[in-house]
Amino acid sequence: MTTMTPDSAERFLTIPATLDFEEANEELYRLGVTDGLPVVPPTPDRVARMLDGLRRDPAESLGALGPAYGQATIEKIAVNAVMAGCRPEYLPVLAAAVEAMAEYEFNLYGINATTHPVTPMLVINGPAAERLRVNSGYNCMGQGWRANATIGRAIRLILVNIAGGTPGKGDRATHGTPAKFSFCLAENELASPWLPLHVRRGFAPDMSTVTVHGSESPHEINNHTSEDGEGILRTFADTISTIGHNNSYLGRGEVAICIGPEHAQTIARDGPGIQDIQDYLFRNAGNRRSELLAIARDNFDAMAPFDRSEEDPFVPLVEKPEDYLLFVAGGVGKHSMAMPSFGLTRSVTKAIDLG
Repeated sequence: MTTMTPDSAERFLTIPATLDFEEANEELYRLGVTDGLPVVPPTPDRVARMLDGLRRDPAESLGALGPAYGQATIEKIAVNAVMAGCRPEYLPVLAAAVEAMAEYEFNLYGINATTHPVTPMLVINGPAAERLRVNSGYNCMGQGWRANATIGRAIRLILVNIAGGTPGKGDRATHGTPAKFSFCLAENELASPWLPLHVRRGFAPDMSTVTVHGSESPHEINNHTSEDGEGILRTFADTISTIGHNNSYLGRGEVAICIGPEHAQTIARDGPGIQDIQDYLFRNAGNRRSELLAIARDNFDAMAPFDRSEEDPFVPLVEKPEDYLLFVAGGVGKHSMAMPSFGLTRSVTKAIDLG
């Protein structure tokens, strides 16, 4: 195995098959290339089998990933996929997600190196979700599904081993978040009363896509009592209108809301579509400037439009209604989930080449 420094962006390629599971894991942990949990040793045979999942040149780079700007070659992605426990058929999802994270507007350098507890959230749409059995229903943000767990975990290992996001070095997160272990789910398109996320973003319904969003950990939106859409939407707005996240004072970036199927049905029954929800949140989610000044944010540079001539203007969380990233997922229960963002980031959607 190649000997490299722990904060190198090109840690290793494969590990000798002669090492047993415990020896391999001790060596990989010593090198700082794991997420702290046991991994599948990336032997040459395992990596070769993983590469069978994507018919592309293993040496092809999908971009340089910050903060270390290591080249994300197909082979290196495959190595991390092996370690995470992925199946070969998951490799096209990882390739598309890496391409999305490499886009300038996603700002991976900022997301990977910040003190803020932000992590890439992957939302999968189209035939890939069913074919790969990516959970979009009960506990879709939790444990129990191999595709969700290992695809999300592989992204984290890629951010450590290619992008250089070693905790305390390239990754300066003050606390981090459990979502940094894995954050991947599919949209529950069958339970949604609206067009799926990828279609609203310009892709054909029969295309498979992955959307990558720079997310905080999900925060519950609980409303078991409202019988109308207005009550649900008001709860959405109240939940995300906190002065403690980046969107509140930056007034830019995006806020994602995973709408639970029951909440979605209640809202849609009263007529609102996705654009109506976005418009409502834009008008109602935010804070008065005085509230921001009260915590000494007197020099905030909010990009969201507000009337500076007013004595105490309302400051929205985002620049425009479309900056609310909305999708439907989850099982039965009157819950939704809110994910503020790093602020200085934009979600990116890429097509998945299933071959």
